[in-house]
This record gives sequence, structure tokens and C-alpha cells, in this order.
Amino acid sequence: MTPKESPSDKSKLKRKEYEKELRKLQVELCYLQDWVKETGARIIIIFEGRDAAGKGGTIKALTERVSPRVYRVVALPAPSDRQKTQMFMQRYIEHFPAGGEIIVFDRSWYNRAGVERVMGFVKDDQYNRFLNLCPQIEKYAVDAGIRLIKIWLEVGMEEQEKRFRQRIDDPLRWWKLSPMDVGSFRLWYDYSKARDMMFKSTDSKHAPWYIVRSDDKRRARLNCISHILRSIPYKRSQRPKVKLPKRSDKGKYDDQVTLKGRNFVVERY
Repeated sequence: MTPKESPSDKSKLKRKEYEKELRKLQVELCYLQDWVKETGARIIIIFEGRDAAGKGGTIKALTERVSPRVYRVVALPAPSDRQKTQMFMQRYIEHFPAGGEIIVFDRSWYNRAGVERVMGFVKDDQYNRFLNLCPQIEKYAVDAGIRLIKIWLEVGMEEQEKRFRQRIDDPLRWWKLSPMDVGSFRLWYDYSKARDMMFKSTDSKHAPWYIVRSDDKRRARLNCISHILRSIPYKRSQRPKVKLPKRSDKGKYDDQVTLKGRNFVVERY
């Protein structure tokens, strides 16, 4: 979708087609995983965006078929009193990848340019200092060999309201709706201005931002994963086909009888 197209210019992607394409991409993510382990590559993927833009669902689609030892999701809570006295980036840097790791940030240091700015949690001088120093810190990480991928999910105003109302009405989604989300709902244009200022200051050559339209969650997930795969020059490894050995009969005994009298979960289903 080009910037001039509206989200409604495309019909919603059907579930069957989505699942077919997602499986193809998830296979490639497994090949990427092998390559990262073999080469010791270090990768950071940042997911940012408006509230209810689909970050959580996209991250789940990205990571549900791979090893959590390689793909590590980092979603930090509000800083503790101790962390508030540290350098702002300090608590994020300690999660940066070692060799053979992909770190997925579900929100990141860009909280300072978004929610903290809009909700008045940061002073002007702290905010401006962040915007000035952030590209330098990211360049330091990139120059050190870390591959940094920054993705912004952009949801439309009407779709965001629809998703908020779904969270209000569905007990399975209540946990997704925080008091902060409710408070920020009315500040749509303040977030738009903060977003644009963030892009202006931190959309650099060494760490560019990529925007994904996310009114259609399924298309957004596929587009995000496809972009990530295209951004990394991984190669498929050739694995020898595994053959299961014959089970040994040595020490054979009735291992089900020995469970008699143990506590089993009641089979309600």
C-alpha cells in the first residue's frame, strides 16, 4: 500500500490465505534462526506504534514457531525508582543481543518520544536530549555489528476506536486495555505530532524507520515478517535428515503400571 492509499482500498485478507502465507514466512524464520545461531549474528527488532495498532499479535506471529532462546521478546514495565536514576537507555541496553540472538522489543526506548512526551512524563530538556542522542546511540550499536530493524505500525482512527471497544466488551481482551490507553485515547493528534517529530529526528540512514499500515491485522503481520526477512542477508542451511534410532529393550519393564496410584488430572474433556 502506498502512502496515498487509504486502508479501505484493500479488502481484508481471508483467514485461509493468511494462514497459508504465514506458514511460508514462519518456515523462513526458522531458516533465519539457524543462520543466526551458526553465524553468531546479533539482531534487534523494534515494534512501535499507536495503541491497539497490533504490535502484540504481530510479535506472536513472528515468534510462535521459533525458539525463545534465539528470538527473545522484551516488554519492559514502567521503570523502578532505581531505574529512574539511571541513564535513560541503560535498562534497554542490558537486553541487547549476544551472538546468536534476535531481540524483539515490544515497545522500546522510543517510549520517551511517544507516551512519555504526550502524557507529560518527561521534561522538555530530557525529551530534546533523547531526540538528539538517540541516533548516535543507535549508530554505535550498528557500528558494533548489531542489525537494527525499526517498525512502526500505523492504525487508523476509526479502526483504533473499534479495537478499543472490542477490548472493553471482551473479557479475553480486558488485560490489553490499561488506564493509560484510556487516557491517551482522546489525544490522537498529540500522538500524531509526537510520531512525526520522532521520525524527523530518528529516521536515519543507519537505522531507518519502516511504517506498516495495520488496519488489516493479517496483512500487517505478513508485511512485517516479510520485511524483516528481506532486511537480513541470511542463507538457508542444509540439514541432514534425522533418523530415529531403534528403541532399546534393555531394562524393559511395564512403565505404565508403575504410575498406578499417582495423582492424574481429571479428564474433563
